Amino acid sequence: MRQPNILDSAFQPSVHTTLAAVLLAMSMGAHAIDPKASKYFEDASIRYEKKDIEGAIIQLKNALQVEPTLLPVHVLLGKALLKDGQVVAAEVALQEALRLGVNRAEIVLLLAQSYLAQGKQKLIFEQQQFLLAGLPPGVQLELLLLRASAASDLGDARGALKAVEDARAIDANAPGVWLAEVPIRIRTRQFAEANAAADRGLALAAGSAEAWYQKGSVLHVMGDLKAALAAYDKAIGAMPEHLEALTARTGIYVDLGRNEDAKKDLDVLKRVAPKEPRAAYLRALLAERSKNPAAASAGLKEVAALIDPVPMDFLRYRPQLLMLNGLSHFGLGQREKAKTYLLAFQKVQGNSPASKLLAQILFTERDTPKAIEVLEKYLQGQPGDAQAMTLLAAAHLAEGRNAKASALMQEALKARDTPDMRTVLGISMIRGGQSADGVSELDAVFRKNPKQVQAGLTLINTYMRSGQAAKASAIAETLTSQFPSNAAMFNLLGMTKLQTGNAEAAKAAFEQALKLDDKIVAAKLNLARAEISSGAFDAATVRLAALLKADEKSSEAMYEMSVISERQGKKADAQRWLEKANDASGPKDVRWGLALLDYFLRAGQPDLALKAAKQVSGKAPEDLDVLMAYGRAQLANGDSIGAKSTLTAATRFADYNPPKQVEIARLQLAANNLDGAAYSLDKALSGQPDFLPAMVLMANVEIRKKDPVKAEKWAREVVGKSPKRSVGYSLLGDVANARGLPGVAVEHYRRAHQTEPTAATFLQLFMSMSGQDGGKSAIALAEQWVKSHPKDLASRKALGDAYARAGSFSQARSNYEAVLQVAPDNVSVLNNLANALMRLRDPGALKIAEQAVAKAPSDANALDTLAWILFQEKQADRALTLLRDARLRDPNNPEIRYHLGAVLAQAGRSSAAREELEGALKLTPSFPSAGAAKALLQTLK
Repeated sequence: MRQPNILDSAFQPSVHTTLAAVLLAMSMGAHAIDPKASKYFEDASIRYEKKDIEGAIIQLKNALQVEPTLLPVHVLLGKALLKDGQVVAAEVALQEALRLGVNRAEIVLLLAQSYLAQGKQKLIFEQQQFLLAGLPPGVQLELLLLRASAASDLGDARGALKAVEDARAIDANAPGVWLAEVPIRIRTRQFAEANAAADRGLALAAGSAEAWYQKGSVLHVMGDLKAALAAYDKAIGAMPEHLEALTARTGIYVDLGRNEDAKKDLDVLKRVAPKEPRAAYLRALLAERSKNPAAASAGLKEVAALIDPVPMDFLRYRPQLLMLNGLSHFGLGQREKAKTYLLAFQKVQGNSPASKLLAQILFTERDTPKAIEVLEKYLQGQPGDAQAMTLLAAAHLAEGRNAKASALMQEALKARDTPDMRTVLGISMIRGGQSADGVSELDAVFRKNPKQVQAGLTLINTYMRSGQAAKASAIAETLTSQFPSNAAMFNLLGMTKLQTGNAEAAKAAFEQALKLDDKIVAAKLNLARAEISSGAFDAATVRLAALLKADEKSSEAMYEMSVISERQGKKADAQRWLEKANDASGPKDVRWGLALLDYFLRAGQPDLALKAAKQVSGKAPEDLDVLMAYGRAQLANGDSIGAKSTLTAATRFADYNPPKQVEIARLQLAANNLDGAAYSLDKALSGQPDFLPAMVLMANVEIRKKDPVKAEKWAREVVGKSPKRSVGYSLLGDVANARGLPGVAVEHYRRAHQTEPTAATFLQLFMSMSGQDGGKSAIALAEQWVKSHPKDLASRKALGDAYARAGSFSQARSNYEAVLQVAPDNVSVLNNLANALMRLRDPGALKIAEQAVAKAPSDANALDTLAWILFQEKQADRALTLLRDARLRDPNNPEIRYHLGAVLAQAGRSSAAREELEGALKLTPSFPSAGAAKALLQTLK
């Protein structure tokens, strides 16, 4: 609940009231911050604003010496290090900020820039921290442009242009979405398109240095040096220290022999970018022209000294630097080093004249085959180069005219129409996603020949995975009749019986299996599973321990041990057993990987769940259960786009299995893919037209698709099918709400609650009534409900929230305290109680807010509440640090940004305060404290 977190900025709490004793016993020391660390940070912030980056870094490191886990310090340190060119250290700082809970939108662009500078372009597409989902549109736009740059570096021009197009879909009037296209087009030698994009960028930002630089770069590669110079002049006029424009203009001056002009620009570059290798190379060229070999050699050494330490992972995306270093080492007589860089350059740009230089080096080393490869690639782009043709001819002569030849071979497979081949065909079809056809093929084989074990086993597995246990059991019974002495068949029969719910028949089958073979491990495991399901954990543990003693790599036994541990509340042991089971599993065994994934999701560790999903997907990328689990992990990590794609594939493999299709539809709804959900439900209802879960979900889909007519049709069908269940009436209430008929909705929800008076139907009715008569009737209903259901904590919390919304903070307080007597660790209730006490001017609010933060130190709302109370208590320094932390965790919360702006304003940081206040009002112009924010903003202008 957010409303009680609002205070009049003039509010001053009294000090005469106390909180209930049950809540006073908690510690007051939560989230204490050393004032020295805060002072270091504020000084660093001011230095950073004044572009004293080195000084800011020193002060930030001083702050971390005092308080190593201050989130705002790590974020600003990452920014400062990135500006200082310390890209690896910047990544470390930013990753630590992520670990501490910063909102990803605050640092994702910085992190992407550090990755690009380190040559980690591929990781920008592979790591979930760079997903677009969940980011604000402006951040998505900038991240898409960085992804475009990364894709272009990787040679994926199509992907780069697609990223640019996606950015334009967000804001086609942003100059950057056009300027980003220019270097991509230049790399693919599409100069006309590059020029058009540059013109669009200039039209949107005529005075932009970057726009004029990009225009100049197109003219430069097109050979119009005069026009390119004019464009670079305008870029430098707009920004005198524009590095790229200065470097490019200097290069043209050198090419035109305008040495004095080149020297002037080089002097500027020496001051602006003393470590720029391209400038060093140009200085070497001028020295050579001036007949100064010592200076030329010094320039080449400077180039090598600057580029040699740079990781090759970065340089491979910067071909110009590769070529410069290769040429520099060649000029210095360092042929081996020159070869390393020229080889790398040749892989990126194989039609450059530098290839001839590389071929000469390879020739002298007698690596003729490699020289031939280099030259042939070069001649594909420059077929008329006589020098290159001569070199290639010499290479072929040296090799005795050997040419690498490759022969293409084809093998025809002639299948015989036998049961064995038909079985293989059926299995292949199932694995290829044609489940229905594959099952039909196998069923035909099995009916003709019941001794076709592989066909029978595959049918059983397919039926069991699709929830058709009765069909699986029938096949298993046929197999046991065909192979009455086979223990494995009876074990399989027991598994099918267990899935049908016939525990006695299952037990009999397992026991028969052990009579036939008392060493069959699977039957022993299944008996242990039966014991676990009945709660006989000790007996199951003994049985499993014996199995592990006999086979310490039994992943099945390890998994069952994890089940026991989790049910006993031993989470660490449960995870350890699952990880051991997964490590011990085979290369195609996905069971324990899926179990580990589900465990991490249950434990609230989505990043680890996604990691497990990727691992298991590598084993079975087209497995239905794997696809669905992967989709769940993607959703848990906020990747709705990836989840949509994964779940669409799952829909194909689920065929017409109603339960599976409904499960997929629910996941598609979570991914906001309404059409995908509807498609899955259509398939479910095609398989079973009266499948109630599919009918219910279809009504919800139609509501979300804003088609109340279709939604009501489905809802009434549900009521007709199950008139004694609440779900149909609840759906009719949802439809009424969708039509803007809250009164009608209340009556439907009332009918649902009368039909099935549960906590869920009560809350539904309560929330619908809260919008009527100021919520009075809803509060009366809730008072009656919680009186008769005192253990329903969710309903009591809802009642407390209703009182808080109505401004009855004393009643809100009593309900929150009642909840906390039973659930003292409920952070949301603690936070709401602190807000209520704050509005009551009760000094106990601070203690409760401290409690909430102690229990959830990364909860932005709890941090905000504590900070605002501290601000009222005249503890502005601590409040400021907490609010910076909260702001980084939840940048889209206008209340937090207003509070931060208010504290910054009091501290005299008017510019920073304006930024936060304007940001808050831009996010939500009508948030509860909007009036106070506007008034404060006026005083700062």
